[in-house]
Formats: sequence, C-alpha cells, structure tokens
Amino acid sequence: PCVSNSTMPTETKFDSEGFDLGASDNKEAAEVIYEMGGGATSIAPPLQKEEEHKNSDSSPIAEAERLKELGNNEFRQKNHLDAFDYYTDAIEASPMGEGMGPSGEKLLKLREEFDEEQRERQAERHKRDMERRRGQGKDKDGQDKKDEDDEGNNTNDDEEEEQQRPAEFIPPRHTYGSKIAVYYANRAATSLHLGRHEEAIEDCDIALLYNPTYVKALLRRCTAYEHIEDTEGALRDAKRAYELDPTNAVARKNVARLQKIEEERLEKLKEETMGKLKDLGNSILGNFGLSLDNFAAVQDPNTGGYSISFNQNK
Repeated sequence: PCVSNSTMPTETKFDSEGFDLGASDNKEAAEVIYEMGGGATSIAPPLQKEEEHKNSDSSPIAEAERLKELGNNEFRQKNHLDAFDYYTDAIEASPMGEGMGPSGEKLLKLREEFDEEQRERQAERHKRDMERRRGQGKDKDGQDKKDEDDEGNNTNDDEEEEQQRPAEFIPPRHTYGSKIAVYYANRAATSLHLGRHEEAIEDCDIALLYNPTYVKALLRRCTAYEHIEDTEGALRDAKRAYELDPTNAVARKNVARLQKIEEERLEKLKEETMGKLKDLGNSILGNFGLSLDNFAAVQDPNTGGYSISFNQNK
C-alpha cells in the first residue's frame, strides 16, 4: 500500500546552535541536560559541589565577605531591604568568641557596664568630697578640724587610683574587627535610606567599637544624629571625622554647616533660659511692686566688673 509522505516518521537532528555548551565542560559532572530552544544544564554530584565550596576559601571570614558583596550589589541597585538582610547575614556569619573577639552585642554590653561603673565611681567621689568638706568644720574648742595623716594618705591613694584608670572605654580587639565594622556601617547606610535612624546610630556605635578611626561610620552616625535633631552629637562626629581625615570634603562641609546650626541653637536656648529666669524674677519682685526693669547692670570700663543700679521710676 502507498503511504503518504506526511505520515512517515522523520528523524530529528540535534542542532547545537543556540545552546550553552560551556556548561558541559565539567568532565566530572554526573549529567548534562540539553534543553530544546537553547541552554544546557550541568548537574554535579552534591557531595563534590559542597567539597569544592569548602575548598574555595578556608578563611573564617570568607562567607561573611561573600554576603557583604551580595549586599553591596543590592545596595547599588537601591534594593535597600535586601541589602539590609545580606549585611545582617554577613554579621551573623562572622566568627566570634574565644580566639576571635566579642560580638557587637557583647561590645555594647561591655561599654554599658563601663559607663555604669564610671557613674558609680563619680557618685562615690562626690560623696567623699562632700564628707571631707563637712569634716573641715570647727571642733568643740572652736579650732579648724584637720584630717588625720592616714586619712590624707588614703585620699591621695584614691586620687592616684582614679588617675590610673582609663577615662574612656577601650574595647577588646577582634581579629577581623575592621571587616566586621564595615558590615555594621554598611547596614547603617541602608537604615538611613529606610528612615531607621536610631538603628543606624547603634550600628555605627558598634562599627566604631570595632574600628574607632572609621571615618565613614562617623559620617553616617553624624547624618543619623542630625535626622533626630541631635546637632551636638552630629557636630561632634563631624569634627572627629575631620580630625582623622582633613582631606575629607564631606567632613569639612559638615563641620562648617553644623557649627553654625549649633551656635544658633545655643543662642536660642540662652534666650529662652533668660526669658524664663526673667519671668521667675518678676513673679517674685511683683510681690513688692517691682520688676527686673527696675534694675540695670552697669559695667565698669576700667575693671570690667558689673554693678547693679536701681531705678524706682521704671
């Protein structure tokens, strides 16, 4: 019987054009799957793939560095939430503990404990000074009291001990502190874009505990402080950044700009304080039919001192 050509089975010829044959270069791959329409997938044995990943870089910080780069890529594309997550992953992947150094949370806790100890020490010093002043009264014969020699020696020992103690918190070092500082500072940058200014400040705090001379962290915390209207803190960070890097144009401009803002703030605060004091004075003098307008401070041009003059008619 005659068979129509349209129903005869035909052989399908494989054409490599349009396929990624480079995917089959792995000679140890278990299987290569070519896909119709282009592309080829090479599937490596799972155990071998894991072993290659381990051997790619044995550094304890390698995985954290990889995650940081992923965060940087997302940040460049303005995917700030994704960047935030990658930087968080980098922080969590960083080696911590014995032989490496403390975590960021541990550093904050150590600093808080140090500050608390400083406050207690200062309170004790004030208490001791007050007791010493009270003890310098008159004895029953009307003579000035004098401290005993041994008490005086104890006081000197206390003062010497105070001078030997550090005035500021010195954090313990971390083997990879400079790299971990970058992860925190980069996460702070994403927090600034997300409007999380308090979080940005805390991350910059940790970054600066890991690396106290990290200018970028200072400038980012400066920005965060300004957003919460803490111009005093912002100016302090801008000045410190400029001290560390006098060539930094951003730091220089921030110092000049914030200095003017802070001066205006202090002047306004002074006017408000003087106004409140004046109102208080007038409320007291009003009981006697007077006000502060009845008094004037006159400066002596020779001595620079002031004298108070009274005018009943005002």
